[in-house]
Amino acid sequence: MKVLMINGSCKKNGCTFTALSEIAKVLNEDNIETEIIQTGNTPIRDCIGCGACRKTDEGCVFKDDMVNEIIEKAKTSDGFIFGTPVYYAHPSGRILSLLDRVFYAGGANFAYKPAAAIASARRAGTTASVDVINKYFTICNMPVVSSNYWNMVHGNSPDEVRQDLEGLQIMRTLGYNMAWMLKCIEAGKNAGITPKKEDKVWTNFIR
Repeated sequence: MKVLMINGSCKKNGCTFTALSEIAKVLNEDNIETEIIQTGNTPIRDCIGCGACRKTDEGCVFKDDMVNEIIEKAKTSDGFIFGTPVYYAHPSGRILSLLDRVFYAGGANFAYKPAAAIASARRAGTTASVDVINKYFTICNMPVVSSNYWNMVHGNSPDEVRQDLEGLQIMRTLGYNMAWMLKCIEAGKNAGITPKKEDKVWTNFIR
């Protein structure tokens, strides 16, 4: 089993990476493979709503950033964790641009796989940021993995995050719960239990 982890920070080894690494550690100890992808500091396009991805089923029409790479990796991943720093009490703009396109062009690769959002902040805006990212999961039939508190760490540097003992425990507990859920889903599949599906019904309020 594999959990794909996306670091939505421009800082490769910053606070968000520190939190994701704490989760990865317990998953690896439970023989679950992890991969942390750094979104980096190069531009990530916004979705322009062109709909080309729905016509070709070949991912996003824009090929000059990592969006299609993540869509491809999602095909062989069993779970996901998306991490973000907090900017002005919301997730980073780059991870939102990435999520808009990843889920619009490749949502089928994420459906019915467990996911979690985590946030790192110096002080505030964490719960709002986690709520925003969770909405991508709940529109895509994805079980949301919880911890023993809201999924956040606090600190203005990796060293300060490592001093947030409660925050680190929250990350480890999230890892334990992710591992448990993945194994439960695998056991269900082996027993012939699969999700029930209906064709999507669209109701527009303005007619």
